[in-house]
Amino acid sequence: MAGRNFLFIPGPTTIPRRVQNAINVEQEDMRALDLPEFTKPLYADMKKVFKTETGRVFIFPSSGTGAWESAITNTLKPGDKVLASRFGQFSHLFIDCAKRLGMEVVEVDCEWAVGTPADKFAEILAEDKNHEIKAVFATHNETATGVMSDIKAVRDSIDACDHPALYFVDTVSGLASLDFRMDEWGVDLAIAGSQKGLMLPTGLGILCASEKALEANKTAECPRCFFAWEDQIATNDLGYFPYTPPMNLLRGLRESMNMLFEEGLDNVFARHTRFATATRKAVEAWGLTTIAKEGWQSDTVTAVKVPEGFDGNEVARHAYRRYNLALSITIGQVMGQGFRIGHMGDMNEIMLMIPLSGAEMTMKDLGYPIELGSGVAAAQEYLCSTAKDRI
Repeated sequence: MAGRNFLFIPGPTTIPRRVQNAINVEQEDMRALDLPEFTKPLYADMKKVFKTETGRVFIFPSSGTGAWESAITNTLKPGDKVLASRFGQFSHLFIDCAKRLGMEVVEVDCEWAVGTPADKFAEILAEDKNHEIKAVFATHNETATGVMSDIKAVRDSIDACDHPALYFVDTVSGLASLDFRMDEWGVDLAIAGSQKGLMLPTGLGILCASEKALEANKTAECPRCFFAWEDQIATNDLGYFPYTPPMNLLRGLRESMNMLFEEGLDNVFARHTRFATATRKAVEAWGLTTIAKEGWQSDTVTAVKVPEGFDGNEVARHAYRRYNLALSITIGQVMGQGFRIGHMGDMNEIMLMIPLSGAEMTMKDLGYPIELGSGVAAAQEYLCSTAKDRI
């Protein structure tokens, strides 16, 4: 097929040319005498992305799942109770990870259209008089349903009960795209990956641990080796790693953070909110709705709900076959109920028009009752009217 493939899924995201160039370098000695001049500022700047003064960053050669495992095994004991909610495929997998590692999970099943239920968590924690629950899990951004949770509200629920549980947050598809304030929101374990807002290939599992989490590490009893913090701390403090690091990806991470800081993190977040709003304007103009309920909609991915009698996953398949456009299928409990448009990472207004236009053409091909140009025009109108307000 002539032309190129256009990637608009909720991760991996498009890699900017600057980041590609930073990665495309010769292999280097990971024990070079001057390596700490690169690694120490890298860790310090990663803390700025998490918005923490006191947290400690760990970077593993893995996906975000590795960071999940590291967070759990380095702070808890087998049999510990953890509180978690299931409202999408990735919150479900977070629970599954904890169970496989020997945790007893207090599960709250929610509709797959909302986020972490702070009010329900408050009720459960208030009843936990003996503080048997050792950790609370929240998923910041659920890409399966296009849902965004209120992380501060969950922290407020924990504090209202004066509960000592550790606070774990999966922000794999949120960090560097959505506002995240580790210190201000009292997050103890923040879990991220390289292939989303950080605009890199998959391959880095990134974890930030609070002082409270580092203290819990001293009494954790889960078996661990590759993901052990102790080995990282012993070598990271010197500017090195306990095993061969993915230096090309780390060079790319350096350039990614340069780009984020040049734009300004608050500007990055505002841009994502603006593009998400434009996408929702398009969905409304199509006469459709989002899978996520009002007030829960994500600023990094929109899950478009299709009418009864249509297969949303066929939209993604047809767009790929006919237009070389990668949209996402829906998975888990909402499989086939819609399709997903990713709008995170390196993106501008014209780039956003690509998946909106392609989705329109695809739906028209499949017999959807939509008017060509309706969603694109609605998004364009919003973007043009707010251009003067760009930060």
